[in-house]
Amino acid sequence: MEDFNSHFSSAFLGKKILITGGSTGIGRASAILLSSLGAKCLICGRNDEPLRETLAAIKSKKLPDAIAVEADLSSGEGIRKVLDAVDSELGGLDILINNAALGYGSITDGGYEDWQYILNTNLLAYMACSQEAINRFKSAGAGQIINIGSMSADVREEKSSVYVATKAGIQGFSEALRKEINPLGIRLLLIEPGAVDTDMQPASKEEKLEQIEKHEMLPADDIAWAIAFCIAQPPASDVVNLKIRPHLQLI
Repeated sequence: MEDFNSHFSSAFLGKKILITGGSTGIGRASAILLSSLGAKCLICGRNDEPLRETLAAIKSKKLPDAIAVEADLSSGEGIRKVLDAVDSELGGLDILINNAALGYGSITDGGYEDWQYILNTNLLAYMACSQEAINRFKSAGAGQIINIGSMSADVREEKSSVYVATKAGIQGFSEALRKEINPLGIRLLLIEPGAVDTDMQPASKEEKLEQIEKHEMLPADDIAWAIAFCIAQPPASDVVNLKIRPHLQLI
């Protein structure tokens, strides 16, 4: 068996990776890290400015150029736009990281259209992107889907019933889909983080930094490193579910 450093350093070279929600938080951190390890990343997001900022951060580190697509994954049109770019700009796909998601509170807030938009973004987009990825993986007999879920699927916090519904849906979807696609040589991983410094957290930047220092919140980089660790596993070894929480997030 080759040593870990040799294996890890070569596990990402030339890999073609789609990261949804790749302009902020976990997606941004993952794009920067995976690019630094030699992967070719395509990121998508709803807003142009953070996409450009993420590309600039990657370029400033003299890393392989990433590709950015401005698209709203709540619609079939947005999903088709991203996957068309995967084919034309990325030239194929090895790994899908389903990460794009929005926070939301209780079912007692808002109305049908609000909930529909959240469900489309947080759950249906995961399903649609997964189907598109599987169609591309089948011919190669290999590929990996990484779904970013949340501890909310199990903890089910009060006043977050809409968000919890989407994350519980991702959990069930991931567990069932893995059984369908493993015989095709396709791996599936569900990562369920606890509190992470992302745009979903309502606290100020200073408050979040204080929580990170107190080990009550994780920086997004920690989740990116966990993703890299799982990608680098040998072909016969699957990390199926990974729960990551801050040391002092006691639940």
